[in-house]
Amino acid sequence: MKKFEFDRNKVILVITDILIITIANLVSKFLLINTFYFTASEWSQITTTILLSIIIYQIFFRIFNLYRNITRYENGKDYLRYAYVCAIACVTTYIVKNIFKINTFTTKECILAGILIAVSVISYRVIIRLLMMEKQPAEKDKKEPATVKRLLIIGAGKSARDIIKAVKEGLKSTYYIVGLIDDNPAKWNYSISGVRILGNREKIKEICKKYNVQEIFFSITNISAEDKRQILQLCQDTNAKIRILPSTEDIIKNKNVLENLKDVEIEDLLGREPIKLDNNNIESLIKGHTVLVTGGGGSIGSELCRQIASFNPELLIIFDIYENNLYNIELELRAKYPNLNIKGIIGSVRDKNKLEDLFKKYSPYLVFHAAAHKHVPLMEVSPLEAIKNNVLGTQNVADCADKFGTKRFILISTDKAVNPTNIMGASKRMCEMIIQAKNKVSKTEYAAVRFGNVLGSNGSVVPLFKKQIKEGGPVTVTHKEITRFFMTIPEAVGLVLQAMTYAKGGEVFVLDMGEPVKIYDLAVSLIKLSGLQPEVDIPIEITGLRPGEKLYEELLMSEEGLEHTKHNKIFVAEPLDIPAEEVTKRVEKLKEFVKTEDHTMEEIKRVVKQAVPTYVEAEEKNKKIINYKKEIEEIEARNNKKIIIAQEA
Repeated sequence: MKKFEFDRNKVILVITDILIITIANLVSKFLLINTFYFTASEWSQITTTILLSIIIYQIFFRIFNLYRNITRYENGKDYLRYAYVCAIACVTTYIVKNIFKINTFTTKECILAGILIAVSVISYRVIIRLLMMEKQPAEKDKKEPATVKRLLIIGAGKSARDIIKAVKEGLKSTYYIVGLIDDNPAKWNYSISGVRILGNREKIKEICKKYNVQEIFFSITNISAEDKRQILQLCQDTNAKIRILPSTEDIIKNKNVLENLKDVEIEDLLGREPIKLDNNNIESLIKGHTVLVTGGGGSIGSELCRQIASFNPELLIIFDIYENNLYNIELELRAKYPNLNIKGIIGSVRDKNKLEDLFKKYSPYLVFHAAAHKHVPLMEVSPLEAIKNNVLGTQNVADCADKFGTKRFILISTDKAVNPTNIMGASKRMCEMIIQAKNKVSKTEYAAVRFGNVLGSNGSVVPLFKKQIKEGGPVTVTHKEITRFFMTIPEAVGLVLQAMTYAKGGEVFVLDMGEPVKIYDLAVSLIKLSGLQPEVDIPIEITGLRPGEKLYEELLMSEEGLEHTKHNKIFVAEPLDIPAEEVTKRVEKLKEFVKTEDHTMEEIKRVVKQAVPTYVEAEEKNKKIINYKKEIEEIEARNNKKIIIAQEA
């Protein structure tokens, strides 16, 4: 049936174009000679010219596939193409006419006829398109079945047109499209494929309420991160579930556009622009060299392996104690880089003999040390494990790098190392001290990179919140005021590699994490993005701070200053001048301490505080912050004025 309808429409277009060509030639003749009287011979030549013109125009219309266009989907580019083809046909007609000495039409008449044909052909199609666009308002109030979801599309470009087409062809029983949103005022009140453009982003909430929109499709693929964030924030204020098309380069090839739609991720709401890296400098250090990644199966470690692999190292050694993690990343990389030399090795950074054998055999040029215990509450329960794995493990890897001539050693650190309030954070601060001390006595260049939470990592709140939402709640938040810095894993790792190129030895690089995010607001956003309402559909439960957890994380200690690097997202913390001998003494004391397990929690904390003087227990730190905030709120209440304060007391 569709084929018959399409063919019928094409026949109508062909007939109309033939009439246009005929009338245009006659009009051009009449207008320029100002007479309607011709001899039989002249009429014969006129007829011959018109027939010739029809044949040539039809040939070119078919050569350029102009009849394959769907009139209601045509746009300005299509109309320019019509003008271009008409110009070619006009010139060809004039040349052929002269070759066969058909001299009835002058040059001016031929040019005028060509202009009239082009204008008429385009105008006819524009009129048809406008008439078809006007069908939508009559349909807007039609009643659809209760099972059909009411859909709003953000964006009125090609992707939106593809979505509309896909819905109308295969999902009429699933979706009813109420309209489109676009910020371009020139598009307002027009239609695409029969769907009206209702207004700009400011209309989203109003339209969703008016038409009871249940789902929103975000169809704009080329947009700034900030604009995207702002529009999605507006979408969150509705009751609709939001789905989004990824960026153009991430769209799956040869797939229906609807198959590319995905749930909105929290990354989409951060509004962070893509980070530009100096890939040439990164490649110069990695290409053709042996690279070791400890903890290579973890969230950060595996992404390090992915990005390092893209720079063609001579050998990539993935070292991890967990065989499943190691197996998965090795399998993934071998599939993607079949010619890459990869060596997966199971082992622990606690095992110095194992490490020495590895370093002796492979002599890694670069070492990325990502192996660590990182779960704060678990390390509060098992503090000695944090010391053994994080502190002593780092010492082992650092010693091997020095002994076997590694060029550069990069420690993956954390914002929890800054003024730590838990054992895990204190252990990572000790790791930073170790590599800074080691740098003073070794030819190996040691550096650390410090950043906050990464989205989607093992233990991240985002996967937990999604799981809780899927199960119907409650979503659990430890404290309503708790904030954290967030970054995507690829973004963090890219900056780690860039920082590696800046390292000269002894630096603690600090990554720009953007603005801190309130975890409670994060939970609210994730619930809304699921098309649900916080405290209505999904409750949010405040569970209380966990052991060792502080309200606000920091990226810099008060003793440290910041220096800029060539990259606007990477800074260097001025190193604290702790003698290498002192750091060695502290490590040895911890090493002796953990030889026995018979220690009280108070004893462990006392020894850790001696090793890391900036360590303060979370309860003490949080109490100061809460009291400080209360004082500020009291001052604000008395003075009826908002006071801007720093995040820490």
